[in-house]
Amino acid sequence: MSVSPNTSVNKAFDYDFEKEVAVSGNIVNSQAAANGNDFRYGEETELHRGLKARHITMIAIGGALGTGLVIGTGSALVDGGPGSILVAYSFVGLIVYLVMCALGEMATYLPLPDGFSGYASRFVDPCLGFAVGYTYWFKYIIITPNQLTAAALVIQYWLPREKVNPGVWITVFLVVIVAINTIGIKFFGEFEFWLSSIKIITVVGLIILCLVLTLGGGPDHDRKGFRYWKHPGAFKEYQKGDLTIHGSKGRFVAWAACLVTAVFAYLGTELVGVTVGEAQNPRRNVPRAIKLTFYRICFFYILLVMLLGMNVAYDDPGLAFAKKASTSAAASPFVVAISNAGIKGLPHVINAAFLLFVFSAANSDLYIATRTLYGLAVNGKAPAIFSRTTKHGLPVYAMGLSTCFCALAYLNVSSSSETVFGYFVNLVSIFGLLTWVSILVTHIFFMRACKAQGIDRHRDLVWCAPFQPYGSYFALFFCILISIFKNFTVFINGFDYKNFITGYLGIPLFLALNLGYKFFYKTKMVQPEEADFYTYKDVIDRQEEEFLAEQARERELNPPGRGMKIYENTLGLLF
Repeated sequence: MSVSPNTSVNKAFDYDFEKEVAVSGNIVNSQAAANGNDFRYGEETELHRGLKARHITMIAIGGALGTGLVIGTGSALVDGGPGSILVAYSFVGLIVYLVMCALGEMATYLPLPDGFSGYASRFVDPCLGFAVGYTYWFKYIIITPNQLTAAALVIQYWLPREKVNPGVWITVFLVVIVAINTIGIKFFGEFEFWLSSIKIITVVGLIILCLVLTLGGGPDHDRKGFRYWKHPGAFKEYQKGDLTIHGSKGRFVAWAACLVTAVFAYLGTELVGVTVGEAQNPRRNVPRAIKLTFYRICFFYILLVMLLGMNVAYDDPGLAFAKKASTSAAASPFVVAISNAGIKGLPHVINAAFLLFVFSAANSDLYIATRTLYGLAVNGKAPAIFSRTTKHGLPVYAMGLSTCFCALAYLNVSSSSETVFGYFVNLVSIFGLLTWVSILVTHIFFMRACKAQGIDRHRDLVWCAPFQPYGSYFALFFCILISIFKNFTVFINGFDYKNFITGYLGIPLFLALNLGYKFFYKTKMVQPEEADFYTYKDVIDRQEEEFLAEQARERELNPPGRGMKIYENTLGLLF
């Protein structure tokens, strides 16, 4: 059977029009409801599309540029050497690009307010949508308080905990991020835009600084070049305690250990899939953000990591201190490079920038946690109260519950609990990998459904992901491989059961959520011929038409000048 993708309702489905509310676009597919996928959408559960293209782009960049880059690279450099981290970050960057392309193809065709959880329910099985939605929510209700703690620890660079208890700073930051998330999506988008802009300026500054130091432009006038790639070497042999694995085997194990750090650094890139419900004209802005974001991340990460390896050797004594230090300027390998070059005063500037890094991350993490729970409620997989929004489009109850988990940050008021939260971060990385796996599986089923229903992806879809279907299969294979082997070092030189539990707990939990939901609701895997491409599509079509018409009116009344056109095609691509 061949159907036109432009049809507002798929005639292969039997809709219950008694439940249809035409004004609000509240269409509930009877077959989906019977399969445990009750889609709620109406005036009282509607988000406002207040995120502009530049907001989405910057939120995507800001979600990926964090402590994993400015601090985590130091730990990876110690573990594997400059060559290992360059290859590891490049390889994971390729996987992230393929994941984002898979997500972008689905998000541009049907920008659902419940994000990739909704796509998994529609095209694979409602149990997968349930599982990926909750694991993603678990990730953000854990990482949000962890970011608040990190912000308090950054301030300890100036004010030690003996003078001011970290709980004071945690409270201040928590109140501010809740206020920002409450004011409205337009203010949130604008605020994150400028914070992410500062992040980009900081990273660009670090790239320029590292390049200058590499070429001998620092106070020491030492032209380093690739000196540290030759001595002590580009690829370090694996070391853990008293154990050393020599030869090519040891260098491979060290490189594989760097993959974990690289994965953690890139986590958050996929949050574009959560913003589509509040994006203006998502069918144009989302693919643009995805394509440009990848190139920016590759530029920021890969170039900066390469320059870092040229300025700091993996056996530098300063790195040993940085690896043990808290989340502040003292922990950053870039401060080691600055100190080695003899530059004074700059660590304070770097620390202030890192504070903005962590604060922005905490702000966006609370936003994502809120929208993820809201998406689950809209999709009928959480209590309906969490789908309720205010007249300004704020999912107030979803935000309230997500905010309650921020109180976990107060566990870190005690210094002994920092180790416990380190285990939580280990748990977050496996949740992120399982999210990538779910997105890729969903995209593979999406492509199968397109083929079965006669939809030409290259002709009929708004944006077609490149390198498919091989790209999604390639990324899926390596995401699963990394998920299984990401904590294999717990078996080397004794069994580290604590890291084993936190490193792999996400996998049985994810499977339990899948099987439990499937057993309780007796859901069935969606057949390609029956996949629902059209419920809620008419709402998106209407919103897109209204936005484009309003945009055309504004341009007619206030046509952009030559300067604005030049900006849109130059700096506008970045901001």
